[in-house]
Amino acid sequence: MKGRLTRTIATLTLFALAACGQNLPEQSVLGAGAGVGAAVVLSGGVAAGALVGAAGNVAYCKTYPDRCH
Repeated sequence: MKGRLTRTIATLTLFALAACGQNLPEQSVLGAGAGVGAAVVLSGGVAAGALVGAAGNVAYCKTYPDRCH
């Protein structure tokens, strides 16, 4: 049960990254927030989660700029 809940929360967190932001600072902050949330839920390192989330969101927005509003 706990594994399923963890996977569900992780998936929802990844979808939250799609809420990109309109410019690089917004994209970084939103991604970092999602990464921190995922790290807390998954008992991971918060700083690493923020870094990975920010980088992931910026990369997503650069790859799919039409999906970031």
